[in-house]
Amino acid sequence: MTIFNLGSINIDRSYALDHVVVQGETTSASALLESPGGKGFNQSIALARAGAAVRHIGAVGPDGARLVAMLGDAGADTARIAVVDKPTGHAIIQVDRDGRNAIIVFAAANGAITAEAARAALADAAPGDILLCQNETSAVADAMREAKARKMRIVLNPSPFDEKIAALPLELVDFFLVNETEEAALQALGGKAALADRVITLGGDGCESLAQGRETIRCESFRVKAVDTTAAGDTFTGYYLAAKAAGMDEAAALRRASAAAAISVTRRGAADSIPLAAEVDAFLAAL
Repeated sequence: MTIFNLGSINIDRSYALDHVVVQGETTSASALLESPGGKGFNQSIALARAGAAVRHIGAVGPDGARLVAMLGDAGADTARIAVVDKPTGHAIIQVDRDGRNAIIVFAAANGAITAEAARAALADAAPGDILLCQNETSAVADAMREAKARKMRIVLNPSPFDEKIAALPLELVDFFLVNETEEAALQALGGKAALADRVITLGGDGCESLAQGRETIRCESFRVKAVDTTAAGDTFTGYYLAAKAAGMDEAAALRRASAAAAISVTRRGAADSIPLAAEVDAFLAAL
């Protein structure tokens, strides 16, 4: 099974602060970390490091070559990443002393993916393959319609959750991956999306999997000292989908994804914090 990930590719600039800045406030950062990121990029890195076959669909500017190289080095297929005449997307991330964050994202090249490019990127997809999307690129709806026509399974991580989500063909989604805030917004939309199968991440309270026709499956979080939660959700997403693609049962997939996310929050940065599969194996074996 192949996972096609239509996702953002960003240059992340993370600033270490005592607290997240509020309106009208000026403060000083104690450190700056520049690293690769973007929800789509992070999820492809996590998928690849977890052992999944992943093909990334996206776009970068002329300044994005090293990010494409990093995806390739991790094991992701990068043939569907275009170079466009716009800067690579970037994010400004505030990280407070407790590891909590606030993020500003500028789409740039991520918003230059055309409907034609998204459809063409799925030309060799097979029935049963997965299309994974977030909400940080253009052409998401086009990719979803093409994926459904090819009998693919569609997984949506509706983040960031804004007015564009409601405009997507949510009735085509087979599975949602959401946090508590996104779950509340999804329920507010009502309709088929509110009843769809989904996994909800609950931060320190773990996660739960809801599917029609079976009881809710829950997994407790692992207690670690968090220093930066920036890519925790993306790490969870990649490891969870990789585990499911490998045939792991739901409870085991949730546990493995939770372990990977726990490791990631003990490290600073976004993609740089995502563990290798061997590290997750060692973490679980030591419990």
